[in-house]
Amino acid sequence: MKRSNLLLPMVAVALLAVSQLFFIVDETQVALVTELGKFKRSVEEPGFHFKLPFVEQVQRYDGRLLNYDASPAEILTRDKKNLVIDNYARWRIADPLRFYQRVGTVAGAQSRLDDIIFSEMRQELAVHDQSEIIDVHREAIMNTVSERSAKKAEEYGIELIDVRIKRADLPREVEESVYARMASERARIAKRYRSEGAEEAAKIRATSDKERTILLAEASRDAEETRGRGDAEAAGLYAAAYEQDPDFYDFVRSLEAYRQVLAGDTTTVLDAHSPLLRFLESEGDPSTPHGR
Repeated sequence: MKRSNLLLPMVAVALLAVSQLFFIVDETQVALVTELGKFKRSVEEPGFHFKLPFVEQVQRYDGRLLNYDASPAEILTRDKKNLVIDNYARWRIADPLRFYQRVGTVAGAQSRLDDIIFSEMRQELAVHDQSEIIDVHREAIMNTVSERSAKKAEEYGIELIDVRIKRADLPREVEESVYARMASERARIAKRYRSEGAEEAAKIRATSDKERTILLAEASRDAEETRGRGDAEAAGLYAAAYEQDPDFYDFVRSLEAYRQVLAGDTTTVLDAHSPLLRFLESEGDPSTPHGR
């Protein structure tokens, strides 16, 4: 029983001693060994490493690329317009010893980068108009900010890879007025397009009506000419038939008149001596021409 009671404390002490004698460095990390706060050595090889227990301390830093995402902030441009800039950066620890001595932790590095990048960003954007920042010279502006910020970050053992603008927005208090102005501009353009369309439609309708009038007039003229030629030919034929046999011509014309006058249930009252009745008399009537 006494042995079991002593065994547990001995195991705990042994584990504590091992944890103080050895430390592990991951392949993505760089370690700094310090003694009472003073730098002793750096360890870049991954694996198990020895250190003096309780005297030496180990600071581990990530050797990979790290991301810095700044909070959106307002910056005044050259044309006195505010822009809300939301930027980010990629960086890594290039000199672990200097990094440890100047900033100590990743959080401290992020805070220092925030000061450096925002200062350079504000200085560079102040010499450009809003339109240039948003559209024209954005790439060149960010390259300049990256170069200047990277030189200042070297003092802290930081290699600044790149700085980029994620978003460039207008302040909220002016967004509504800008949107209203954009809507008004779009409405004005739409009204102009509708006006131009109505004008073009009126021109097309006028041209169509003109062409229709011309076509109808030409068709009416051609019809009248054709009708006139037909009437002239018919008159010529009637005249020729009349010359060949005037009595027969009168008979045929009278039959046509009967067909029109006596059509349907029409009741017609005529004088007994009407020329129209001369062909309706009996065959024996001597007044009938040629006995018809």
